Amino acid sequence: MKLQRMNRRALALGALAVSGALALTACGSDETGTPGGGSSNAAAASDIKCDDASGQVLSDGSSAQKNAVDAWVKQFSAACKVEINYKAGGSGAGVTAFTQGQVPWAGSDSALKPDEVAASKKICSGGQGIDLPMVGGPIAVGYNVPGVDKLVLDSATIAKIFDSKITKWNDPAIAKLNPDAKLPNLKIQAFHRSDESGTTDNFTKYLIATAKKDFPYEGGKAWQAKGGQSAPQSSGVAAQVKQTPGAIGYFELSYAKDGIKTVAIDTGAAKPVEATVENATKAIAEAKVVGTGKDLALQLNYGTKADGAYPMVLVTYEIVCDKGNKADTLPAVKAFLRYAASEDGQKILAENDYAPMPEEIITKVRTTVESLS
Repeated sequence: MKLQRMNRRALALGALAVSGALALTACGSDETGTPGGGSSNAAAASDIKCDDASGQVLSDGSSAQKNAVDAWVKQFSAACKVEINYKAGGSGAGVTAFTQGQVPWAGSDSALKPDEVAASKKICSGGQGIDLPMVGGPIAVGYNVPGVDKLVLDSATIAKIFDSKITKWNDPAIAKLNPDAKLPNLKIQAFHRSDESGTTDNFTKYLIATAKKDFPYEGGKAWQAKGGQSAPQSSGVAAQVKQTPGAIGYFELSYAKDGIKTVAIDTGAAKPVEATVENATKAIAEAKVVGTGKDLALQLNYGTKADGAYPMVLVTYEIVCDKGNKADTLPAVKAFLRYAASEDGQKILAENDYAPMPEEIITKVRTTVESLS
């Protein structure tokens, strides 16, 4: 009797485990709002090469890629016995954590600077930190203007808005670009990042490259223009735009959710260009690799006027040691980056409003990941 009760209990637990697994598989999204349970994702998880990866990996960096990393982690952790905790505290925080040896890899929307490479040599035994371009996408300019469903701006007008030179939504410069819109006499509330951010770096690089006269700043991860209001991380800026009438802000397309409208940019092409993954990919395809050795830092063409190419883009790099990675985390980091760069990992990006890397670039990334030691 005792044995029969034990067998019945085991069968019940087994059935419960199966039903729980089926329930998880059926879920369409996780708490971050990223897609979760499609058949393609299930196939991706089964194809992940774990090697000897195990344990826990801490990481920090770009909040721009958080939704992408969350999607990768969901699949990777389902296949491998690895817990990955990505803090997404911003590119500046990620690079600092990496160069101080606090994390084995970091995410940054800007390539390492010479002084950061020098600092990385202290923690990469016999090597240095390198940039692996893994995530692309448009920096959307989101706005909240009641009654205005479509809005076109050019780089000069965007520059003046974010430098407090244009302060009302019915300003003649905005009206000229939007002759059919009913623009209200409403104060513009421009939001920028409060933390050091690669998103800010790329957003200002675009303005400096295309509207230097109207945006006379050096650029960088820290916001430099006058006026405006600030919020932490891309999620914070998006939240402020959503809840503030008259607001405008910049963040990755994956944060332009729940009714946030985005600006189409007049680049000089045949027609204004919308912020879409496909249009961002067209711009990123014009990028050139300017890094040396195993470093794959890119130079983006912010001034493109090609039809359908959305110029306000960023590329997020995964930063890791080329040599001298810590033995206890190398297998897990290498396996995770291998998956992120894989065909399946890159496919997930498009499903989450990010742009996959062009084939010529991601092929180099895959080769570099395999050489990490």
